[in-house]
Amino acid sequence: MTTQMIIGSSRVISELRALISQAASSDASVLILGESGTGKELVARALHTESIRSKANFVPVNCGAIPGELLESELFGHKRGAFTGAISDRTGRFELAHQGTLFLDEIGDMPLEMQVKLLRVLQEQKVDPVGSTKSIDVNVRIVAATHRNLDDYIRDGEFREDLYYRLNVIPVILPSLRERQEDIPELLQFYLERHAHNGQVSRFDGALTDALCHYAWPGNIRELVNLVHRLCCFFPGQNIGLAQIPASLLPKGIAEYGASSTTGFDRQSPQQSELDLTIYDGGDNPVEDIILRAQGGFEASPAQLPRDGLNLKNHLAEIEKQLIEDALAKCGGNVSQSARLLNLQRTTLIEKINKYAIQA
Repeated sequence: MTTQMIIGSSRVISELRALISQAASSDASVLILGESGTGKELVARALHTESIRSKANFVPVNCGAIPGELLESELFGHKRGAFTGAISDRTGRFELAHQGTLFLDEIGDMPLEMQVKLLRVLQEQKVDPVGSTKSIDVNVRIVAATHRNLDDYIRDGEFREDLYYRLNVIPVILPSLRERQEDIPELLQFYLERHAHNGQVSRFDGALTDALCHYAWPGNIRELVNLVHRLCCFFPGQNIGLAQIPASLLPKGIAEYGASSTTGFDRQSPQQSELDLTIYDGGDNPVEDIILRAQGGFEASPAQLPRDGLNLKNHLAEIEKQLIEDALAKCGGNVSQSARLLNLQRTTLIEKINKYAIQA
């Protein structure tokens, strides 16, 4: 599982591969941030595979899927008779990951009591199995991940700030799929080949590919993979067109796209519409991708071009700045809430706020 398994040719994915290669040579803790379905475990496995710890175990733990009262035993192990049901000794995940990598997924869901115990283990590199009087030395690299906004959790007293700084030595922020739409055709082809039926690869026609490229993908890559797998099951080895797919097999936004005009706008959806504009530098090199979104029923209307023309890049920048200012005003200056309203990563919004010198 190397960085070559991270599919895409966009700038953000190229930068992500480079960051993983650099971080893999270090033993520092890594905190992976990003929306659900963006491939956080894939990145964690790539970090392990390219590191000097690759010959030892990569041990994943989903902190949100294990009840709080069992998480200590899961991580640190327990001795027989330590509690009701402990009929034998159990080796904890830390010990299993000795000399390797421990991936703590959904770290934001870890109970506060366990956060204190985890911090102690990270500081001392020792674990105390439940019911044991003897500590066990462990040498593991910690890679943690969450889709939560830990800044908000820290402010609300739900996540320890000292643990956050212990984990966040090397931050890795994964982009959502809507922030790397140019990678969608490559991702579609990769998963069409992976889910080929008896060696026969299904194909998507132009209209279907166009609809998939304009969809917002709230479930990110996980949603894309599931959709491709579903369509390959129903149309094995076929050339699949948007018109032939029952609406029940498609996400609502894609089904509505097929019923709307060919401009790429989803005019019928009251939830979200978007226009993806790419600005070029006079040649073939894209200067900036701008996605304009409006919540609650965006009406696409023809733009009125002034008689003397206009500077498109500056004009769109003013629109983007105004939308950011409106979102900040609506959210009382709260950057995290504004980012969610604009469907942006918090760090991306901060960059744009600094770019436009907006007072948040």
